[in-house]
Amino acid sequence: MTSDVSDTSTQPELRPLAGILAWAWPGLGHISIGQKRRGVLIMAGMLFMILTGLFAGGLDSVDRREDRLWFIAQAGCGPVAFVLDIANQSMLKAGRPPTDPARLNTVSMGRPNEMGTLFIALAGLMNVIVVLDAAFFDPKRSAGEAPERMRRRRSDRRPAKTPDDDTSDNQTESNEAAPDDA
Repeated sequence: MTSDVSDTSTQPELRPLAGILAWAWPGLGHISIGQKRRGVLIMAGMLFMILTGLFAGGLDSVDRREDRLWFIAQAGCGPVAFVLDIANQSMLKAGRPPTDPARLNTVSMGRPNEMGTLFIALAGLMNVIVVLDAAFFDPKRSAGEAPERMRRRRSDRRPAKTPDDDTSDNQTESNEAAPDDA
């Protein structure tokens, strides 16, 4: 008996260019492999999350220097996160110490900043999943065709016919075939 893992015919093929494009701009990887609708929906969803994070928390929501761990998740958004960080560092921070009153007036504080940071980080983490989906795309799976192991699981769930089931089916067929004398 062979394992499903060793069966290479069911394994999706690796498409590194699609993965790179998906990271460079969310949704572009799916568009490049012919999944235009999916790519546009991904693009709209990711950009909505990023823009919502920016509107909620401001440009300071993406900060590589002060929020390193958050930025690791945000980097999943691709070059968009790096551009936002460069804009933050050059426009808002620009060599000013954290206690500079001019800097304090331009930096978002409290819950809105946290929500913005969280939204952009979630967009980055979701984009990592999108990159993996584009890079290891399986056209059979996307067409709605169930893999062989799923078909086998479904057939295992069907109750087995018993001899009693066959006799009840035969009785129903004989009742239907017999003409009514009444």
